[in-house]
Amino acid sequence: CGRQAILLRGNIDILCSFHLLGLSAAKLLVESGQKVVVLEARDRVGGRTYTTRNQNVKYVDLGGAYVGPTQNRILRISKELGLETYKVNEVEHLVYYVKGKSYPFRGPFPPMWNPFAYMDYNNLWRTLDQMGKEIPPEAPWRAPHADEWDKITMQHLIDKLCWTRIAKHFARLFVNVNVTSEPYEVSALWFLWYVKQCGGTSRIFSTTNGGQERKFVGGSGQICERLMHHLGNCVKLEKPVIRIDQTGSTVIVETLDHERFEANYVISAIPPALSMKIHYDPSLPVLKNQLIQRVPMGSVIKCMMYYKENFWRKKGYCGSMVIQDEKSPIGLTLDDTKPDGTFPAIIGYVCLQNTQKQKICEIYAKVLGSEEALHPVHYEEKNWCEEQYSGGCYTAYYPPGIMTQFGKVLREPFKKIYFAGTETATEWSGYMEGAVQAGERAAREILHKMGTISECEIWQDEPASVDVPAIPFKMTFWERNLPSVSTCLKFVGWSTVLTSGAAAGLFAYKKGLLGKN
Repeated sequence: CGRQAILLRGNIDILCSFHLLGLSAAKLLVESGQKVVVLEARDRVGGRTYTTRNQNVKYVDLGGAYVGPTQNRILRISKELGLETYKVNEVEHLVYYVKGKSYPFRGPFPPMWNPFAYMDYNNLWRTLDQMGKEIPPEAPWRAPHADEWDKITMQHLIDKLCWTRIAKHFARLFVNVNVTSEPYEVSALWFLWYVKQCGGTSRIFSTTNGGQERKFVGGSGQICERLMHHLGNCVKLEKPVIRIDQTGSTVIVETLDHERFEANYVISAIPPALSMKIHYDPSLPVLKNQLIQRVPMGSVIKCMMYYKENFWRKKGYCGSMVIQDEKSPIGLTLDDTKPDGTFPAIIGYVCLQNTQKQKICEIYAKVLGSEEALHPVHYEEKNWCEEQYSGGCYTAYYPPGIMTQFGKVLREPFKKIYFAGTETATEWSGYMEGAVQAGERAAREILHKMGTISECEIWQDEPASVDVPAIPFKMTFWERNLPSVSTCLKFVGWSTVLTSGAAAGLFAYKKGLLGKN
């Protein structure tokens, strides 16, 4: 969200960046013996992480907040900074709300009470993960079916894969929640890559053992705040970069207040679209210039509703709601109560529309079956589309045709400018983890150019976190082999469809996947 620039004196380098990227890169460079200055566009550090504090909430993450298994770089940095995590509450049942009824469930995905819907639903997740396996995380444009998949939207793919209306609706919600965009807006190739590099459908969507398992005690904004303290006086606030001049032997970076910085290298880690706010001399290469004009940001409003008590837990609910209702402004919620039980709250995400506090309360009351939801004691929201130094959240998305035409230049240096940004990450892009990976990779690219490290040291795997272990997701026999509805209709005929449907229904009933009225 915020833009930063980092100036290294001695072997002078500048990094234009935002979020955790600039600060994580600066930390690595300082530890390598370089002198660093960070130029931050805002009056605060953090970018798309933003923790605000007041007496009504104690603290609340208005931006990026969650961390989980396999996000090992951000876990390593936060541990070095002395931060602790806590698990988001999922002790009680989650709730799936559809067609005006609430169905308690456990696990990453909600129940499907219709046997054919379950077959359809199972085939959707299985196919998305299978397609993702073909996509190289570092170069999705090289996937065997890249051209074919990049020509279609996720809506097209959903319509092709799903036979039942309920599965189609949930697939749309899955896209909305994960990339804050509509299925008709995003390339199928890009979305398949995005899910794959986050560990697959279960890992990206789950709370327990997934991307939303934990939060930081005291808020995620502390990471950048403590990094700023670690870096000292080299962090300069309210210094948005407006010009980068590479016409001489060094790079000249100019800020909005016309202060100039001279350096040998630049790392640009702002969202692609924000690069258009900077004047480059010479101009960016043609493909890079085209790319930054074609990858918009997602749209999201983060809404936190505070209550006198967490009444949902008394009803046996953990606070996580999956809401499949076209009239609902909210599609997904999580419990946001503090780890010590204070400041009971539910957090929800609104995509592409204005929020109305009362409507949010009303849908919570319907889903949870409690009038108490209508009487919050406090409300906080953050509309990321209003932020000029972000343009939206969570991340930039690729419309059809863009990844295969322009994606290959995403990380290519231009003279002395090196490109980072969470959008350039190959693991957990769009998350804090991706920000750290991209920032450290760009910093090592410069260190390699300076002759400090070898080329093979630029990309480095991160050891698995001991404190937050990842448990593999395993498919059952039925999940691997249950046929899709369309396959049954096409190749087997209605009699076998009915048999398969009965088998699916029996399996779902025994596994507790069928909703009960």
